[in-house]
Amino acid sequence: MQALENKIPKIGYVGVRTLNGEQLKQKVGGGGIIYGTMISMGRNPGWGRTLGAFGLDYVIIDTEHAARSRSEVADYMAAFNYTGVVPIVRVPIPASHYVTMFLDAGAQGVLAPYCETVGEVKEVVGATKWRPLKGVLAKKAVDFGEFPSLETKEYLENRNRNNVCIIGIESVPAIKNLESILKVDGIDAIFVGPNDLSITLGVPDQYDHPDYEAALREIIEKCRSADTPVLIHHQTVELTQKWLREGARFVLYSSDARTMHNGYRDEFGRIKEVGSELGGGSTGDIGESGEII
Repeated sequence: MQALENKIPKIGYVGVRTLNGEQLKQKVGGGGIIYGTMISMGRNPGWGRTLGAFGLDYVIIDTEHAARSRSEVADYMAAFNYTGVVPIVRVPIPASHYVTMFLDAGAQGVLAPYCETVGEVKEVVGATKWRPLKGVLAKKAVDFGEFPSLETKEYLENRNRNNVCIIGIESVPAIKNLESILKVDGIDAIFVGPNDLSITLGVPDQYDHPDYEAALREIIEKCRSADTPVLIHHQTVELTQKWLREGARFVLYSSDARTMHNGYRDEFGRIKEVGSELGGGSTGDIGESGEII
């Protein structure tokens, strides 16, 4: 692992360790733990430099729940690709059109949400690993490992070597199909969306419910058997720590909006306590962020 770290090029902002998509896959594949967050609200590409200074390995730019144009995403990609934080886009749906669109914009990977069938996964993998092949040729590449020539295969492997393919398992039907899904070659990680999964289990947002915990352990165990890392997008430090200990090696913690909310809540809360002591009136608890992503 130390040897791998030493190979990571020191480019980008001074003092910031840099990664690319291929090195990210190598790090987690070698038993390392990688750390990232999600950008759900931010619009300014300057976030790239800010997050790069925190030592994060990757960031997910959300386009499933956040309205972002293609040009906005391209600006983000340009910024992050100079910080060494690997930019990955959560596409709106598991469709090759969106996958290739954001890879062409500069993303080094995609997170395809709410995949439930082998067919959906193969479409995403084909677009991520073998673009610009499409249609029949992409299907042959994924299903049978067939290419127009050996030269074509080697060319596409090199061209797409930095592309990270993350598949979202967020429902009960997806868990039932997970063993078959994991047999598709080219999946780099499995993503779990706690909110969606808990809803399909009938226990919305009950992250300590036995059924929810059993489902996560089933996903982690199946992925461990397939040598595929898992990332679970929890919103609290305690839940993130718990599932890191249980086997999630791909840490995806919180979001820009929630982190900003909690930071301002805690710091302004301390300031307002003094204001209240000085007769400035009482202040109520701001409470937790209501963001659902």
